[in-house]
Amino acid sequence: MKDSLERIRKQFIEEVEALDNQKQLEEIRIKYLGKKGELTAVLRNMGSLSAEERPIIGQLANEVRDYMNEKIEDTAYVLKRKEVEVRLLTEFVDVTMPSKKQELGGRHPLSIVLDEIKDIFIGMGFSIAEGPEIEKAYYNFDALNHSAHHPARDMQDTFYITENVLLRTQTSPVQVRTMLKQDLPIRIIAPGRVFRADEIDATHSPMFHQVEGLVIDKGITMANLKGTLDTFAKKLYGEKTKTKFRPHHFPFTEPSAEVDCTCFACEGKGCRICKGSGWIEILGAGMVHPNVLRNCGIDPEVYSGFAFGMGLDRITMLRYGIDDLRLMFENDKRFLSQF
Repeated sequence: MKDSLERIRKQFIEEVEALDNQKQLEEIRIKYLGKKGELTAVLRNMGSLSAEERPIIGQLANEVRDYMNEKIEDTAYVLKRKEVEVRLLTEFVDVTMPSKKQELGGRHPLSIVLDEIKDIFIGMGFSIAEGPEIEKAYYNFDALNHSAHHPARDMQDTFYITENVLLRTQTSPVQVRTMLKQDLPIRIIAPGRVFRADEIDATHSPMFHQVEGLVIDKGITMANLKGTLDTFAKKLYGEKTKTKFRPHHFPFTEPSAEVDCTCFACEGKGCRICKGSGWIEILGAGMVHPNVLRNCGIDPEVYSGFAFGMGLDRITMLRYGIDDLRLMFENDKRFLSQF
């Protein structure tokens, strides 16, 4: 058996020194050291040796096995280095050739305008508030002074999940949640997605975006509301922008108003964007209704406040002269790359 081990070692060395790639080396490893390998077969016959021969042959077999493993490891390293050297000689990169242009993405127009709006209101001391898109009917309607038979609660206008759970139709529930849990005074804006059962066309979508604002404190008046929104319009559309308030009705504010600003394109002279009027409607606003304050545990005899809400999609369309709302949701690279 000693002669067999020496023969196996000699044969192994000859084959390893004759190979030229790692695949052949792996085949040799399996041939000698695999489960059915030649050295493995010798080791399995150790039981047939006498008690005197077994430790001598066992030691020699272990030396041969260790030698083979070390030889395989060293040879693998040498072969790998050779392969790298061959690749360096045969493969090259021409650094003078023009590279492939890596196109960079950009922010969506809605994100651009939303960030501007956030910066404007944060500069006036507002903070950002968020809330769930799947909302309870109480926060979306009841707490906001919507009667049980208000048209907005109809299933044709609102996506209901259950009788009392729905996709929010406005970000106003964030105002309610803030008034219920936050200490006074309050000064927040609430941006986010909202959902209504609208048919898809150039100006309507079942999913769109709103930015609402809320201020609650002692001594808040309509003058504070007008000053805030006038500042906002000037920051967004330019210092020459003027605003006007038209009486309106919202269940959650009293008095209420629609707010227009002079057309940013024609500066109030009249053009295609403002349909010749010189004015563009940008948002709705009003003083928070006393019932809403009471529903949120705030005494309307001590505190007052104002709220406003704007459609981010509409503001963005006006800002960039976009005439079809659907363009902003179709992921058309030709459209988005303009921004």
